[in-house]
Amino acid sequence: MPAPHRPGLTVDSGLTIPESELSWRFSRSSGPGGQGVNTADSRVELVWDVAGSAVLSPVQRERLLERLGGRLVDGKLTIAASEHRAQLRNREAARARLADIVADALRPPAAPRRPTRPSRGARERRLDAKKRRTDIKRLRRPPHD
Repeated sequence: MPAPHRPGLTVDSGLTIPESELSWRFSRSSGPGGQGVNTADSRVELVWDVAGSAVLSPVQRERLLERLGGRLVDGKLTIAASEHRAQLRNREAARARLADIVADALRPPAAPRRPTRPSRGARERRLDAKKRRTDIKRLRRPPHD
C-alpha cells in the first residue's frame, strides 16, 4: 500500500526502502480494546523482501542475509506489531522497528580486540597488594605456639 506522501522508509543516510517494496497485512489483535478488539484489524505485519530488494548493494544484501538469517523466511523479513489499540500507531511502530533492525544489521562489525599484556609495574603492584592482603589475614589468625 504505497503512500504518495512518503518517499519510503529511511533506515539511515545511505538507505531508504521504497514503499513499493513494503507489503502490509492486517488482522485482529489480542489484548486491550474492549468491544472493538473483536472487529478492528489493528494488528499489523510488515513484510520486506530482503533477498529481492532493488535498493540494496550486494555487500548490504550479503550482510543482511547473514545477520538476519534466523529471522528471514524465504528471504523475507516480517515485523509484527500489536502493542497499540490503533492500527495507525501499530503501523508506525512496525516501520520504526524495521528501520532499527535493518540499521543494526547493516552496521559494520566491530574491530577485533587486540590482545594486550599488563605492564611490569602493574604486575608488581598486583603482587604487592596480594602480599599486603596476606599479611593482614595472617595477623588475624590466633597465635601459633
